[in-house]
Amino acid sequence: MKKLIVAIDGPAAAGKSSVAKLLAKKLGFLYVDTGAMYRCLTLAVLENNVDVNDEKAIAELLKKTKIRVSEDFFYVDGEDVSKKIRSNDVSKNVSIVCAYPSVRQAMVQKQREIGKGSKIGVILDGRDIGTYVFPDADIKIYQTADTETRALRRYQENQIKGIECTVEEVMNDIIRRDRLDSTRLLAPLIKSNEAILIDTSSLSISQNVDKIYHIILNKINEEFDDD
Repeated sequence: MKKLIVAIDGPAAAGKSSVAKLLAKKLGFLYVDTGAMYRCLTLAVLENNVDVNDEKAIAELLKKTKIRVSEDFFYVDGEDVSKKIRSNDVSKNVSIVCAYPSVRQAMVQKQREIGKGSKIGVILDGRDIGTYVFPDADIKIYQTADTETRALRRYQENQIKGIECTVEEVMNDIIRRDRLDSTRLLAPLIKSNEAILIDTSSLSISQNVDKIYHIILNKINEEFDDD
């Protein structure tokens, strides 16, 4: 049986990373948090005082920046930045940084290398996994929720992490990021025709995980039947 590639796409704060991470552990798959990779670059941009509106300078910085992902930990030039990449400043600028074609193409190449190089099944989440990074993914999920639900969930996450913010600030940031993600020129946020739509507005994380888990199991059973 071939290894499966599972793509989970959707808008900001839809719970993609939480669900993908739990699914990977449950299935013994490799989890690749593509959004965190872009956050790592955004943090590097901010800490090196590079203008977020200067695509050329950001692309040059990316060439010199070593981004490493190890399970739930993220490193930029050897520094553990797992907490720093979740800051408000990074959240406000990541959609700008990741929209640049030169940046996206370089990052997508890294993501493809990770996915294709894995000896086990892979789950990736982001905005363009099933449409651009892995258009031939075995399973495509488009996970979303209404804006109010996403804002409240992200606000609650921030409170747990000690990140100061208001629900209104989070809501405005999500609306802004949705607009940027869906209107960028290269690989915008859209639902693939093959993607299974899952609205998590009224679902708990465990219910969502269970729903996608059974979708994946059905696909695995199909692969066994074909062998």
